[in-house]
Amino acid sequence: MERLTCSTPLGTMTLVGEGEAITGLFLPGQRAPAVPESASPVLERGRAQLLDYLAGRRRVFDLPLRPAGTPFQRRVWAALSAIPWGETRTYGQIARNIGAPKAARAVGQANHRNPIPIFIPCHRVIGAGGALTGYGGGLELKRMLLQLEGIL
Repeated sequence: MERLTCSTPLGTMTLVGEGEAITGLFLPGQRAPAVPESASPVLERGRAQLLDYLAGRRRVFDLPLRPAGTPFQRRVWAALSAIPWGETRTYGQIARNIGAPKAARAVGQANHRNPIPIFIPCHRVIGAGGALTGYGGGLELKRMLLQLEGIL
């Protein structure tokens, strides 16, 4: 496991990878694992794409991601990854999309445990009434990401 610290317009973020895949992104204020700093090719690509996204120059990521989670969590994260740039979905919509229509709360928990935010766009999930709900990086960061995408 290795990490790469990135200075971004929204604060310091840390990419974590293993082998040829990105396994984590730690947002400002989150504690990244104490593993060696590295400029591996996959982490460098991740940093470049993250900075391009935050600058408004990228809408789709093209990176090998390997999030660790349960089969249910991985189904939720796959559904999150299918939400296009500039659009949102509710927890209930995601639950129906993955074939678990009564699992909106479980979708929320899987969303909260997403180890690779932004790349797996959990910020695009909102409450049923359109309210901004919890985000691992804080609601202000979620608001900024949605504004970047022209949603708010």
